[in-house]
Amino acid sequence: MYNMLVHAHSGLRWLVLIFLLLAIVTAWSNWSKKADYPAGKMPLLGLIFTHLQLLIGFALYFMDGLGGQAKVRFGDMADTMGNTVLRFYTVEHITMMLIAIVLITMGYSKAKRQTEQARGHKTIFTFYLIGLILILAGIPWPFRIPGAGWF
Repeated sequence: MYNMLVHAHSGLRWLVLIFLLLAIVTAWSNWSKKADYPAGKMPLLGLIFTHLQLLIGFALYFMDGLGGQAKVRFGDMADTMGNTVLRFYTVEHITMMLIAIVLITMGYSKAKRQTEQARGHKTIFTFYLIGLILILAGIPWPFRIPGAGWF
């Protein structure tokens, strides 16, 4: 079960990145055209996939999938902070991803409530772009975390 969730979480990141990029490009295009909001479902699909990724991530975070190292992660935080891989997964990764998903959610909600319809695209563009940057910084890329893979 754990390995299946890890592979789903790793593979789903590509869908999250694709739909966030499509939402950002669409929002930029519609913002520059001064089109009324909403124009398309890309922001909603980006939001759905980021939330799905969050749920799988929470399941992985609270499972004992690091080979019995959950006691090390949560029991002695001094040891966890001294180990770069454990620190990344225990603190850095989840913090950046939570902030990014909160920003994406806030951007989507705020864009729906804009009184001036064309400003919804600017809001989506801004919040989704900041969220995407945080997600890219928080992904365990193979060149950053030993043992991490592309999928």
